[in-house]
Amino acid sequence: MADDQEKTEEPTSKKIEDARKEGNVPRSQDFSGFVTLLIAVAALFALFRYVVVRIEGLYRYFLSFAGDEITKSTILSLGIHTLSQLLLMVLPIAVLVAIGGILASFFQFGFIFTTKPLIPDLKKIDPIKGLSNLFSVKKMIESIKVVLKVSFVFLIAFYFLLTFIKQLPHVMYYSIFDQIFWLRDKAIILASVMLILFLVLSLADLLIVRYQYFKDLKMSKQEIKDEFKQMEGDPVIKSRIRKLQMELAQKRMMQEVPNADVIITNPTHYAVAIKYDKQRDKAPVVIAKGTDKLALKIKEIGLKHMIQIVENPPLARELYKLCEVDETIPEKLYKAVAEVLAFVYKSSKKHNF
Repeated sequence: MADDQEKTEEPTSKKIEDARKEGNVPRSQDFSGFVTLLIAVAALFALFRYVVVRIEGLYRYFLSFAGDEITKSTILSLGIHTLSQLLLMVLPIAVLVAIGGILASFFQFGFIFTTKPLIPDLKKIDPIKGLSNLFSVKKMIESIKVVLKVSFVFLIAFYFLLTFIKQLPHVMYYSIFDQIFWLRDKAIILASVMLILFLVLSLADLLIVRYQYFKDLKMSKQEIKDEFKQMEGDPVIKSRIRKLQMELAQKRMMQEVPNADVIITNPTHYAVAIKYDKQRDKAPVVIAKGTDKLALKIKEIGLKHMIQIVENPPLARELYKLCEVDETIPEKLYKAVAEVLAFVYKSSKKHNF
């Protein structure tokens, strides 16, 4: 009994789906941060010229007020224009960063929409439970991880900055344009190094998060048994299974219609396809049957494959009522079916009956 309660089994697809519905998904903050940072840096470099042009335009706009009297309307105009230009500079980058955050989540666990996390839960504001979570071993480990990661990144960044600073005495003799290009090149190097570091850390964190997520979802053997019983007794699942079985059976049945010797009809409400192999069967076999739309479909397939269709309402109804698919016809219908088959074989010049 103790072994059944140990969570040693991998989570079932239903367990994972239920967790997703509750908003419980493997989310790595480091990976999301890396993707967002990557897109932010790319956006800054891609839109650098655009931002410079806006800054130059804003600078010229400020110069146009040189010598003018400062009034309330002037200040208002300056404020509105400055704010609008800043928004035009920041908005494209902000939109791209927001898209980056969405993509980072999508890459990790796909599209998910649930309102479950938004439902108020009084347990979440329990101060005692909150303090116990705050000082738990898990939180302590998370804090140590954050400190180590930040320290590692800071040391690497500091090393490169120190290297760049040592070059400053020589850079001060460069022209202003060469200094700008030097600064740009060093910024690219620093950004590349930081991105590589964040990539390594984010991938490691992603693997750890996914491992921990599926470990937490592990189930005991008893839980799997209970879930199977629950699913087996679920009327919705049962209905879905029955529907699928019926669809598969109908598909198989329709595939056999082209092999029929004759289709006996009502003529519109019933259709029964009969096949007789003298070498194999002791009596004719019903290989397909149906009513209404299904009957029309059987006749349609029969016409397409040039199967003879015979209208015999009483016989069609009796065959439909007494015979299941893949069953031989009952003895009391031998004579009636034999007459139909004889007529079909004679008209189509078949002689295997």
